[in-house]
Amino acid sequence: MKASGTPIAMLTAYDYTMARILDGADVDVLLVGDSASNVMAGHETTLPITLEQMIYHAQCVVRGVTRALIVVDLPFGTYQGNSKEALLSAVRVMKETGAHAVKLEGGAAVIPAIERILEAGIPVMGHLGLTPQSIYRFGTYVVRARSEEEATELRRDAELLEAAGCFAVVLEKIPASLASSVSAAIKIPVIGIGAGSGCDGQVLVTHDALGFTTEFNPRFVRHYAELSETIARAVKKYVSDVREGRFPGPEESY
Repeated sequence: MKASGTPIAMLTAYDYTMARILDGADVDVLLVGDSASNVMAGHETTLPITLEQMIYHAQCVVRGVTRALIVVDLPFGTYQGNSKEALLSAVRVMKETGAHAVKLEGGAAVIPAIERILEAGIPVMGHLGLTPQSIYRFGTYVVRARSEEEATELRRDAELLEAAGCFAVVLEKIPASLASSVSAAIKIPVIGIGAGSGCDGQVLVTHDALGFTTEFNPRFVRHYAELSETIARAVKKYVSDVREGRFPGPEESY
């Protein structure tokens, strides 16, 4: 798709029902993201979610998909320690879920882990820029790589990820001009989130894009629906119908 200039559409999925809908709507890549820690479990960050929980979400997604590429995030603490631990984590994901690839965050520091995983035949997607698993090191969710020093490091890390064998890389919340230049400089697809239109594809958290979440409204999110409001209205109507004796009616009774 990168070679043909066809932009790649990627969204997150965490359960069977939503995965089935997204797959049927022609999404190219479904990411079983560690953002499940936020939108499914209610945690403030992505750090608390476990490998077992990620495997569960991935199993649910795989059952609902017939055509999209399924990528699973390796959660915090399952690959940073050493390359053997990273390999074991990736193997569990692949064996227990039926997904197609794993994703992990970081540049030069995680190259040994990436190489070990790739040696086992497991495809790896990288992730640079604002890496949520490192939020306590950053201290804030502001745009990354604004300084020339950090931008240079990001360019170098993107090249290292490509050289190591990653099949794609996510760039999160960095200047659009930098993301565009990285996309042009490397041969593997670059998927942006808050990284401008010059990437080879885009990814959003589905709950953000569809308006399930109302308290999280960063600049890079576009709401394609306001499902929080739609669902709330529908549920209130249901509650009213039950209390007023309008549901169930004769047509819903046996």
